[in-house]
Amino acid sequence: MKVKCNLDGINHAINAIKNGNIIIFPTDTVYGIGCDPFNADAIEKIYQIKNRQTNKFLPVLGYSKEVLSEIVEFSEEHEKIISKFWPGPLTIITKITDERIKKSLKLNDKIAVRVPKNDCTLEILKKCKFLIGTSANISGQDSFVDPQKCFEQFQNIPIFVDGGKIISSGASTIIELENNEVKVIREGEISKQEIIEVL
Repeated sequence: MKVKCNLDGINHAINAIKNGNIIIFPTDTVYGIGCDPFNADAIEKIYQIKNRQTNKFLPVLGYSKEVLSEIVEFSEEHEKIISKFWPGPLTIITKITDERIKKSLKLNDKIAVRVPKNDCTLEILKKCKFLIGTSANISGQDSFVDPQKCFEQFQNIPIFVDGGKIISSGASTIIELENNEVKVIREGEISKQEIIEVL
């Protein structure tokens, strides 16, 4: 079912997530596919839908740094980076502190997290706090910024939140801090130099 990014559509999305279903939604980079990150069955469905290898772990979106602090550990250096780039296209790999999410996502001790800069997604996250947030595409294929093309690919998803065409400069940059040094896992919209300059 396709819904708009309004109060009614957001409520449909929230109900779907709470009931263990999958949703597709707009982010600041591309259209994403997600579910409750504490629901192992829903997570398994995302791997199947995307034809994604299960050793490629899924990132989690959060409503804010404070909310994500409930499941991960942020250092002083993380805090400096976060204050500059969140909400925005920067994904941070850091230590998990929540055992339930570690189990549901089959992780060891680290997880990738982000606060997206998209009003629609933030309204959803305001109510559900956390959401799996990976690109809505078949693994290895291009991601979608056009909602109609994305919807044509994934018509069987319970809820498709149409936020219009996404104006994006590319995927999020993924980083990890090792001994307070910035390690870039994937270069995206934010450069390594921009990140280093805030430390």
